[in-house]
Amino acid sequence: MMHTAVGWHVELEFQEDDQHTRAAALVRLPDGTEVRAHGHATRHHTDANQPRIGEEVAGARALNELAMQLLTKAHDEIDAASGRISHPIHV
Repeated sequence: MMHTAVGWHVELEFQEDDQHTRAAALVRLPDGTEVRAHGHATRHHTDANQPRIGEEVAGARALNELAMQLLTKAHDEIDAASGRISHPIHV
């Protein structure tokens, strides 16, 4: 059995103000494809200003969207290669 090591690098960037955090996620795949996604978090006005928490929420939402796009891409490629319709599991 042959084993191949492959690595992906995911980039996350954040933009923040006192109330909002926006996250942009990017992954470059070995075939040259780039997949991008965004996430957003809003601080409730009664909560303490803790930018790290906004980054975690916005980053998680961006990564979740990135994951869903990658699943869709994979299923589209399965369908194209097999001539069948695959059935993605949506969580």
